[in-house]
Amino acid sequence: MKNSRGFTLIELVIVIVILGILAITAAPKFLNLAGDARASTVNGVKAALQSANAVIYSKAVLQNKQSSASATITDTQGSVDTVYGYTAATTTAVTAALDVNSSDYTIAAGVANSNLSMATTDVMIYPTDTTAPTASTTTAQACVLVYKAAASATAKPTLTAYTTGC
Repeated sequence: MKNSRGFTLIELVIVIVILGILAITAAPKFLNLAGDARASTVNGVKAALQSANAVIYSKAVLQNKQSSASATITDTQGSVDTVYGYTAATTTAVTAALDVNSSDYTIAAGVANSNLSMATTDVMIYPTDTTAPTASTTTAQACVLVYKAAASATAKPTLTAYTTGC
């Protein structure tokens, strides 16, 4: 009997088929990197706004304005409108509190949307390369951070990140 070396054609075909199946199941996980990056940046903006609110509240306490339903905190960096010591839910106040690039993010007034628990008195922040939330946007379609101002002197503002649609 002759000593054979190497693989048969059938063995090679089976290996190629198995590799193809693995590639088909693994590829979608690696192809959605852009969506994961957008979701991470929305969460990053959320953390930045929470940090900015902590600093602004500290300044409000120093200026004895933490109990006021409407005030302006002024320092060497500029001024920020506040509600009970926290950043007011206006595009101007949120833009002043955050240092984000306007070409990367859109900061806009909220829309009435019961799916996202958003009202016109809220502020929405979303990446410019995504679709702006509308009244019918669902949580599965949303890639947005919703900012609600503090409702009282004992309540903090609410920040909700929706990243399923990123």
